[in-house]
Amino acid sequence: MHVLLTLILLVVVSSRTTTCIGGELSSSKFYDESCPKALSTIRSSITRAVSRERRMAASLIRLHFHDCFVHSDIDANFARTRQRRCPAVSSPKADAMLAALDLVTPNSFDANYFKNLIQKKGLLESDQVLFSGGSTDAIVTEYSKSPKTFRADFASAMIKMGDIQPLTGSAGQIRRICSIVN
Repeated sequence: MHVLLTLILLVVVSSRTTTCIGGELSSSKFYDESCPKALSTIRSSITRAVSRERRMAASLIRLHFHDCFVHSDIDANFARTRQRRCPAVSSPKADAMLAALDLVTPNSFDANYFKNLIQKKGLLESDQVLFSGGSTDAIVTEYSKSPKTFRADFASAMIKMGDIQPLTGSAGQIRRICSIVN
């Protein structure tokens, strides 16, 4: 638990402790003078939150990384079209509404998903980030042009995942509390 809290603290603080000096970002001890109790305050707040809700540690890490890599880069007309289907008021019926990840062939397992990303028509922001000027752009482009390559790579990945052998018997354990070894 202590290691997890320390990790969260480092992630939160390191992402917030850069300052701009002469137009360049640099690491600094930004809060040392303006808020000397920042680290201890963050640590105690996170400790309290995790003690009340054990999943909070994972949620905070997920929130941090989601904030870092997900960014609102889709076609504006596509976004408006999709938003028109959203109900103005939340209700059980509205919450059950689903949107297809691929408008062209929503009921087929094919590579059109990747073509949509290239056209900036990824339904979810976390999908669109796969084609946004980063290291995965080349893969998205290849899969959009070669459905055969996509299918082969997908099949290979599924086989690898199927070959993962879980630990059983004395080789592993099912923890009663995830963060504590039995």
